Amino acid sequence: MPHYLHDNSCVTAANTQRVVILGKTGSGKSSLANTIFGEDVFKINHTPSSETSKCQTSNASVKGRKFTLVDTPGFFDTKITEDEMKPEILRCTTECAPGPHAVLIVLKVEKSSEQEKAVIDKIKEYCSEEVFRYAIVVFTHGDQLSKGQKIEDFVQQNDSLRELVEKCGDRCHVIDSKYWNKRRSAKKKKYRSNKFQVKQILKTLDQMVAEHKRDYTNDLLQEVEKEIQQEEGFISQSSNMSKEEIREKAKDKVFEKLLIRLVGTTTGALLGALFGVAAMTTVVISIMKTATAGDDAVARRPGESSSVFTMPVAVTGALVGVATGIAPGILGGGMIGYHASKRASTSQEAAMMAMEAVVDGTENILEKTTIVLNKLSQKQIKHDSLR
Repeated sequence: MPHYLHDNSCVTAANTQRVVILGKTGSGKSSLANTIFGEDVFKINHTPSSETSKCQTSNASVKGRKFTLVDTPGFFDTKITEDEMKPEILRCTTECAPGPHAVLIVLKVEKSSEQEKAVIDKIKEYCSEEVFRYAIVVFTHGDQLSKGQKIEDFVQQNDSLRELVEKCGDRCHVIDSKYWNKRRSAKKKKYRSNKFQVKQILKTLDQMVAEHKRDYTNDLLQEVEKEIQQEEGFISQSSNMSKEEIREKAKDKVFEKLLIRLVGTTTGALLGALFGVAAMTTVVISIMKTATAGDDAVARRPGESSSVFTMPVAVTGALVGVATGIAPGILGGGMIGYHASKRASTSQEAAMMAMEAVVDGTENILEKTTIVLNKLSQKQIKHDSLR
């Protein structure tokens, strides 16, 4: 079984660090990536478009060091639909597996607003405390700072911002993609220079990586990495591609599998699982493993009645309508969806049946959860006995 603890010796040997960039659409995530890399690696759109709702990944070097930057769509936006968001969360999961070395939370220097507070609240809701240990808050639009003001002073003026930065170990920096790129690092003005600020960001990132001695990971990312490695093994047996090409093809295959298995999962559950919220991670992992077990069974016994092996199809609808509250609510909603979607013959039908079941009501949810969990356990035991 592959190990999932990635120490700094691996980072140094490969000289590569994985960095995930989070923030709402329009906050300047792509501009930040381009500023750090010193080149236009990500396309920038100043108006809403399909590109802004896609997960982008790019590899580049900064001062002799290799980085893989994953620029996420606005995971915490309210304007992007769930249908658009779910595939991109899963794409991000495969791109950053087995886990990022750092997370950059991108916000704008702007007057406090309810929309900004809502984004920060969502980040706090869906990111575990462990994620914040690997996070750096980076502000864009630094030209909006008052004369002589530093970003730390700006943060102290807003309770919500101050709490977020404190969660991130007081790590925060600022850039400006419009004006500061042209500014020389004269001593009296070097703070308002992207050259100076990028150097500070990289310094903070290095200190954080050295302190942790490993990347951020969780059960979901570990499970995805395990599947990617398995696919790499299959591909390498019948291909002369390079290791990099094999890795990319394996990630694409795993992404397609995840999309089929987790089509019915809510965006909240997927986000929580990606960023390590324990209850959500447990449910999503359970669905993934159940689907995998069902897939294996079908592969071994193709002549069996589909009513026996409907699990791969059924689980795709299992988490439709899952609440983002306490664990019993999550499990209950998921299992009601699972139970209802067992009659489905396609993933779309599974999702619709699960949705209808959850909407119709969740009376005696804990009782139903216990019954269905027992059935799932019996199915798993039966499946294990076939191995």
